[in-house]
Order: sequence, then structure tokens, then C-alpha cells
Amino acid sequence: MAVYALGDKRPKIHPSAFVHPDATVIGNVTIGAGASIWPQAVLRGDYGYIEIGSETSIQDGSVIHATADLPTIVGSRCVVGHIVHLEGCHVQDDVLVGSGSILLHRVLCESHSIVGANAVLTNGTVLPSFAMALGVPATIITDKVSKGQFKDSVDLYVENAKNYKRQLKRLD
Repeated sequence: MAVYALGDKRPKIHPSAFVHPDATVIGNVTIGAGASIWPQAVLRGDYGYIEIGSETSIQDGSVIHATADLPTIVGSRCVVGHIVHLEGCHVQDDVLVGSGSILLHRVLCESHSIVGANAVLTNGTVLPSFAMALGVPATIITDKVSKGQFKDSVDLYVENAKNYKRQLKRLD
């Protein structure tokens, strides 16, 4: 896997996490227990700090960055879909971020919320618990998400990561 220190900034990856060999993790990044980082995902902790919680999946092609003043924090049991861009935002525990979404500076997604596919949450947006964000720029619809609504997706990626850790072999 492509894991790099940048000066004295070194990634901290829990031994039970899965980082695909084609993902890139640079600098001040922490990846929690049972988390999974999939192909072509880039976590670049050069300017600021990135934290990925336990049992969270960062799916293919996603880009996670931070600023010197704004860390990017993704809580536990989150699903971050394919080709998502997160920068200087905070995603609390138990959040689904749909494929193609963009979450910009100072965005806060509270627990048990969903960001719909291709939604754009502009600077400072707060997505309340149990709400859904849809569109460009995102419109927030409250009381649309139930607790545990996407638990099956979290569990699927936790098991898939275990399978990949056991069975993935490069064929030249």
C-alpha cells in the first residue's frame, strides 16, 4: 500500500484496518479499528489532521484533505461512498455520505444523517441528526433518516475488508 510519512507526520493505522494497496495515505492521518480504505482513495494529511473512525469505509476514488486550521474527521460506522470529496469537515458517527458528494469547510454532519449522492454541502452547512441532504447546493430535509438505517452497509464493508485482508493477492 502507498503509505507515506511527510517529515515527522506519520500515518497511524490500526492493525485491524484494511488499506487497499492502490490507496494512498500521507502524513497526519489516523485510521481506526476495522476501517477500510478502498482503491484509489487518497487521504492527504499534509496541511492538517485527518481522522477516520472505527468500522468506517472510505470507498474507491474518494479524496480526503484538511487545512492547517480545519481537520477532517469522519466518525465510526460511517459509509463514505465512491468519489467523495471531504475537506475541513466533521462527519459524526453513523453517517452515510453518498457517492460523488462534496463536503466543504466547516460542514458538520451530525450522527444518523445521510448525504445523498452528488450532493454539495457548502461551507458551514450543518446537517442535523436524522436529516438528509440532497442536491447542489444541498437542501436539508429533516426527520427522513431512522437510526440504523444503513447498518447493513457498514457491516457489509467491515466483512468485505476482512475478506480482502485474507484473500487479496496481486497477479502480475
